[in-house]
Amino acid sequence: MLRREFLKNGTIAAGTAVAAGILGASGAPVAGGSGNGRSSSAKLPRRRYGSTGAQLSIIGFGGIVVSGVEQEHANRIVAEAVEKGVNYFDVAPTYGDAEIKLGPALEPYRKDVFLACKTTQRTKEGAAAELKESLRRLRTDHFDLYQLHAITDVQKDVDAVFAEGGAMEVFVEAKKQGRVHHLGFSAHSEEAALAAMKRYDFDSILFPVNFATFYEGGFGPRVIEAARSKGVAILALKAMARQRWPEGDPMRQQYPKCWYQPLTDRDEARLGLCFTLSQPVTAAIPPGDESLFRMALDVAMRYRPVSQEEEETLRQMARSLKPVFAQSHPQT
Repeated sequence: MLRREFLKNGTIAAGTAVAAGILGASGAPVAGGSGNGRSSSAKLPRRRYGSTGAQLSIIGFGGIVVSGVEQEHANRIVAEAVEKGVNYFDVAPTYGDAEIKLGPALEPYRKDVFLACKTTQRTKEGAAAELKESLRRLRTDHFDLYQLHAITDVQKDVDAVFAEGGAMEVFVEAKKQGRVHHLGFSAHSEEAALAAMKRYDFDSILFPVNFATFYEGGFGPRVIEAARSKGVAILALKAMARQRWPEGDPMRQQYPKCWYQPLTDRDEARLGLCFTLSQPVTAAIPPGDESLFRMALDVAMRYRPVSQEEEETLRQMARSLKPVFAQSHPQT
């Protein structure tokens, strides 16, 4: 079966039930959800985080949004996001000064939010030091989710963290101690993601779920199916990605926090984000640009699953794009 046909016949059908407020990301009812996926309080709907009791807003706050901004501005952005129902925040040490800015901004709301952090360290020593520093910067005694960041290569990343003296030793011990509550990883490789899920029962995976990578790149369905079969929550990246940056694109200067060309047209952004939220995902993290984050919030407040006609529109869009990720060896 063509991977694109698998997407059409399988993933979208299952995801539409999730998105419509019928089922949560693991098959449970959406908290506060109604038939149209919106909460009665006019705030962002929430979905269940895997097999846990946690409920996350369908739009997450990527910490890079506050990287490089004044603290007062960071405080204001975070306060506005919380007011609109965002309770899922994700950050990493590699996002400039995002941890430093997010810590004070999030402190008044810490007990009411789900805070995720990451590490690119692959050794026990490096991961332990980075975890300690991230906790200090973010002014908290625990992370709700701690993730291996950017798992890309099976040998260099997956094998390394699971080796003796690898980062997973820190992860497992930190969970026992209560310094982290859930464990996960982010990945931009299907092979690495599948290998990591075989090695450990992670609570979640942070992975690109994007219309162009699905339709034109054949990238994503394998990982989603594996995660669903294992009960692993799926947190989505690249929902509002359009394609790789074209050479010399002047728009790149306008969006320095985006390493891919984002969907900036409101109608296209709505379709792209709603496509992702129509898959069996718990939440999506928009691009790190503040204006695009705000657009994503507005779209999500009015979210509805994509229709068959909209699916066809997205397929046609994808044919003219160079997806950010593509399957190296697409199955036929």
